Amino acid sequence: MPTEQQQAAATPDESPPTPRWKRMLRWLIALLIALAGLGYSSWVLEFLLPIPSDPTNTFLSQLAEKGAPFRWVFTTGDTVSGTMLAVAGISGLLLFSRRRYSNIGWIALMCFGISTIADAQFSLSQPDPNKHVYSDTGLFPQLHQIHALTSTLAVFSIYIAMVAFSVAAFKYRRWPILRHTGLWILIVGAVVTAWMMIADNLPGNYGLGIAQRIQVGAMSLWLIVLAVQIVVAERDRGTAG
Repeated sequence: MPTEQQQAAATPDESPPTPRWKRMLRWLIALLIALAGLGYSSWVLEFLLPIPSDPTNTFLSQLAEKGAPFRWVFTTGDTVSGTMLAVAGISGLLLFSRRRYSNIGWIALMCFGISTIADAQFSLSQPDPNKHVYSDTGLFPQLHQIHALTSTLAVFSIYIAMVAFSVAAFKYRRWPILRHTGLWILIVGAVVTAWMMIADNLPGNYGLGIAQRIQVGAMSLWLIVLAVQIVVAERDRGTAG
């Protein structure tokens, strides 16, 4: 008679097949995250639209400040993206397997979505309502407005999500794309964020506008990588949580 250990070794550890509706919801979550990542990149339109901004020494918040040309383009992009991420975060938390770091990641993603919506609604106010030129509004005007809180919460939340999902990918030995590509994007984003925080305390601007665009671009790219990872995991294994 084979022992219990031998029987366990001979019997593959197969989880029951995932219901079709769950698979569809997982694909939907991935789609929402991917679209949100693209929508959060709406700032690249500053290079296509006739906007008098200098990417070297202006922040992206100034593209959506009150009275700015094409403000609606950027506020709409952030609002829609934030809404999709909030829905994806809540759905992921409820649908995927309950593990500590994964839960933290989904909650942080939801908070990032909510903070992004608030970020769009509480846009910067120009010091001079008749002045629509970006170059003289300062690099950190949001430090004096509610926008400071929403922006800080958004950045803090997305980095918590990136770290939590990366830790989960290594700890649970799942989601290899996040363990490799996602990790490098996280490192680049962290380095650029450090660049911004250090340069803010030094005289001069040190290309802070460029730094922020790299930072936000890394966030958008990471969201797309997360979406791809969910799709690949669902396609290959039938489970992605």
